[in-house]
Amino acid sequence: MPEANPKNGFVIGVDLGGTKIFAGVFNPALECVATTKVSTKAQRGPDAVIERIVRSVQDVADEADLDLKQIGAVGIGAPGAVDGDSGTVIFAPNLPDWKDVPLKKELEKRLGITVVVENDANVSVVGVHEAELKGKPRSVVGIFVGTGIGGGLILNGALYSGFNHTAGEIGHMLIDVNGPKCGCGNKGCFEALASRSAIFQRIKAGIKEGEKTLLTEMLGDDLDDMRSNDLRKAIRRGDKFVEHVIEQAAEYIGIGVSNLVNILGPEVVVLGGGVMEALADEMMSVIIKTAKDHAMPGTLKGVEIIASKLGDNAGITGSAVLARRAAK
Repeated sequence: MPEANPKNGFVIGVDLGGTKIFAGVFNPALECVATTKVSTKAQRGPDAVIERIVRSVQDVADEADLDLKQIGAVGIGAPGAVDGDSGTVIFAPNLPDWKDVPLKKELEKRLGITVVVENDANVSVVGVHEAELKGKPRSVVGIFVGTGIGGGLILNGALYSGFNHTAGEIGHMLIDVNGPKCGCGNKGCFEALASRSAIFQRIKAGIKEGEKTLLTEMLGDDLDDMRSNDLRKAIRRGDKFVEHVIEQAAEYIGIGVSNLVNILGPEVVVLGGGVMEALADEMMSVIIKTAKDHAMPGTLKGVEIIASKLGDNAGITGSAVLARRAAK
């Protein structure tokens, strides 16, 4: 393994997604000093994507006026099941042909820097725990609502990935066995009910059934360019249909929170991801009320349910935290 170089204190965090690779350089104070984004081009296969990660790391170091020799380590959050010990991506549903890809080994060979690889939601909860919560709570559940729903667990002060390195798949917790089909093949998963994809599908289905919404006026009938921010704008302009759909999604999230609090008893439940970043003001009160309605008596006493302020930076921040630990 390449020698870590901690003396400079600079590390790079990378968020590898199905559509984009987001990279950031972090200084010793864990401040992000430069970022770059490139499209993943996942359809080109693992080797091409790995080359694009290499390019992202090189470009973001250059953006920060640093040589790669000045970087102590690189951390990567990858979607899907990841063996953090070996740095292998076991399976990534949003990255075609990614099965048992030795990402850590390949990147270390091409970059000559220590690399640490972990699941993307896991690194996001690490980022929130370290940067927002200052590492204080001993137990944190992270729920990240975006295209899907990812989860991360901090238990006894450390990231918990489980026996088979797949713990924290909160998005595939069953909420309604008669619910809509999920991408994983099951019906009624949390992700199939409350993710951005689920919300958009419900809005499009409602329009087909005759529901009126300002979104068609704002974006056209096909809604192909719809984003979470558009939903916030529509609600604030008085769109009752969109408000109802978002309230329904918030109720499902609240049920998910209550289940997780009942099972794990965390100090903090933190909600993040693009949907929460755009719609926290519209959703948080409903989430908290629903969680209180469904949690066992006493389980929510003293538990904080909060929205993360890190937004899109949670992944690169957590990756940087893991890189910093690897560089010591």
